[in-house]
This record gives sequence, C-alpha cells and structure tokens, in this order.
Amino acid sequence: MAARGTEPRRWQQEADRLAQASIERGDPTSWFEELYAAGEAGEVTMAWDHDDPQPLLAAWLREHGVRGEGRTAVVVGCGLGADAEHVASLGFQTTAFDLSPTAIRTALGRHPDTKVDYRAADLFDLPEGWRQAFDLVVDVYTVQALPRELRERTVGAIADLVAPGGTLVAVQGVLPPDDDGSGPPWLLTGDDVALFAGHGLSEVEVVADGSLTDYPCWRAVLAR
Repeated sequence: MAARGTEPRRWQQEADRLAQASIERGDPTSWFEELYAAGEAGEVTMAWDHDDPQPLLAAWLREHGVRGEGRTAVVVGCGLGADAEHVASLGFQTTAFDLSPTAIRTALGRHPDTKVDYRAADLFDLPEGWRQAFDLVVDVYTVQALPRELRERTVGAIADLVAPGGTLVAVQGVLPPDDDGSGPPWLLTGDDVALFAGHGLSEVEVVADGSLTDYPCWRAVLAR
C-alpha cells in the first residue's frame, strides 16, 4: 500500500519500468499482471482505469446502429471491462479476456451483475474453440502494448478470432514522427495497421482521428 498521507504513483511510469524489466528477462508480457497487481495494492494508480468505452469504438458502434442479439463478441485484453460491458449492453453474447488475473478479478468486482463471460487467458494460447468463433472482435490498444517484434504474431492471433462474415474493430495509437521507439506503448504506422489484412481479413475502414482521444488513434474496421 502507498504510505499514509501520500498519493500512489501514476501507473504510466511504473508501466515503463516493469515493461523494460520484463523484456530484459525475455518475458515481454508478464508486466501486465505486475502492473495491475500494483494497482490493486494501492502502490500505483490503477492502470487503464475508466468506466466509459473507448470513444472511437463507441462512436463506430453508435454510428452504425450495431446490435448484437443472436451474435457473439470477444474483447481482447479487456482490462477492467468498460469496453466489454458496452458491447454486452448492445445484446452481444460477450466474452472478454485479459492476461492478468488481477484485471479479471477487478472487472468482476466492478460489474457484479455482468452478463460478460470474463476469462484470464493468454492471446497466444487461447482455447481452440475460439478460433474464428466471434461475430465481433474488439481490440483496443493490445497491439501497441506489446513490443514490435511481437506485432505480426499479435495481429495474427487477434485476426484469427474473427468468424466468417464477422468484423474486427481495432483501435491503436498513431506513431508520431518523433517517437523514439522505446515504448510502452509501441504505436502503429499505417503499414502496421495493414498487417490485419494479411490474415484473411479485408479492410472496411481505416481512419486516424485525434478528436476524441488524448492522442491520434487508428480505428481499423475489417471483415472476414
């Protein structure tokens, strides 16, 4: 716990430290659980802590009048559950998973009456039955949270969740010209976004928009 009378450190700085240490020991994903656990303990502010869905995702769902009755959805790297709860509110039978058991436990605690099936799961080792099983796949910031050497593998694993006739909505930050590449996050170029189309998906929409977020983000919509 943070010392009495002091505020916990901001999680972004701790993310930088934990990610670098994780990469140096050859385990580039373990820092997610460490970061959420530090948030649960009050040592840092809770990571990715928000109650509202990602604005570019919510806007696309609203603008297209998306409804999910009789359809399935999965939210990749769901964190504390804001995006998953929004998707479920549209009628989708929603699965949401995160590598961090602490994140899943926190999500369940925050949403005790949830209809979402929350799971602790590894994107690179998912149940076989999830392959091409979901009508809507949502990924917000997972790709950019992993080092660039994992980009092709990460994109492929996310794309593999999309069912025939299904849709992927992916929101990721736009790489600025002055980015030093150190991460996290490891933001994306247009070529990085185009990697999704190399895994059996076709582009429906790719836009860069900074009007609704703290920094410009890609919203890529793809279909199988």
